[in-house]
Amino acid sequence: MSRRVLAWCGLLLGAAWSAVPIYLIVASSLKAPADLFEFPPRVLWHPVATSYRTLWTDWPEFFRALNTSAIVALSAAALTVALAAPAGWAYSRRRGRALASTALLLLAARMFPPIVITIPLYPVVQRLGLADHAAVLIVLYTAFYVSLATWLVKSFLDEIPVEVEEAARVDGCGTAQMLARVTLPLAAPGLAATFILTLVFAWNEYLFAFLFTATRTKTAPVVLSEMLGSATGVEWGPLFAATSIQLVPMLVVVWLVQGALLRGMTAGAVKG
Repeated sequence: MSRRVLAWCGLLLGAAWSAVPIYLIVASSLKAPADLFEFPPRVLWHPVATSYRTLWTDWPEFFRALNTSAIVALSAAALTVALAAPAGWAYSRRRGRALASTALLLLAARMFPPIVITIPLYPVVQRLGLADHAAVLIVLYTAFYVSLATWLVKSFLDEIPVEVEEAARVDGCGTAQMLARVTLPLAAPGLAATFILTLVFAWNEYLFAFLFTATRTKTAPVVLSEMLGSATGVEWGPLFAATSIQLVPMLVVVWLVQGALLRGMTAGAVKG
C-alpha cells in the first residue's frame, strides 16, 4: 500500500512540476498589465484579453512566424520519419561490421553540440545564398534529428517478429512491398511517437532558426526572443500571451495522438 501511495505522490509531483509553469504563463496572459507582478498574487481575478490584443496589434510578425514554424516543423518531422524508417529497418534486420560502424557514427554525430555544427556551416549557407529560407531549416532539423529517430524506429522494429516478414516474402512481396504493406503498418505507433517527438523538437528549436533566418522565415521562438530583448523594454503581457499561443498547437497534437504516442513509447519496453 505504501508503494502505491509513493507512486501516486511521485506522479502528482511530476504533473505539478510540468503543469504549474504552464498554468502561471497562461494565467499571466489573462491578467491586466498592472496586475502581472502583484504580491501576494490573487487566486481569483477577472480575466481580460488585453495582452492578446496588444500582441495582435504590436507584434503581427509573431503570427507569421507561427505559420513558418508549422511548415518547418511538420516538413522536418515527416522527412525525418521517411528517412529513419528504412534506416531503422536496416539496422534492425541486417548485421555486419560496416553497418555497426555507421551506427557508431550516427551516435557520435548526435553527441556534437549544435553550435559546433553551425560554425563551419554558416559561411557555406551564406555563400550559397540559402540563408533565410525555410528549406535550410528543414534540412538542418532533419539532419540533426534523423540519427535519434533512426534508433527509435530500430527499437520499435526489433519487437516485430522476423517471421512476419519472411511470410510476406514467401507470398511474393519484395522488400519495398513488404515494408509498405507489412512492417511499417505494424510499427505505426512507433513511427507516430517518433514523428511527434521530432515535431516537438523542431517546433521549439531556437539556435538554428536564430542563426539561419533574418526576416522572411523567422520562427516563433526567434520572435519570442526578440520580444524578450526589445530595445523599448519587455512587454510582459504580450510575451506571456505569445508563449501561451505557442504552447497550444503542441499540447493539442500530443493530446490528440496520446494513445498512439504511449503505445509507441512503451513498444520497446515489453518483449512479445
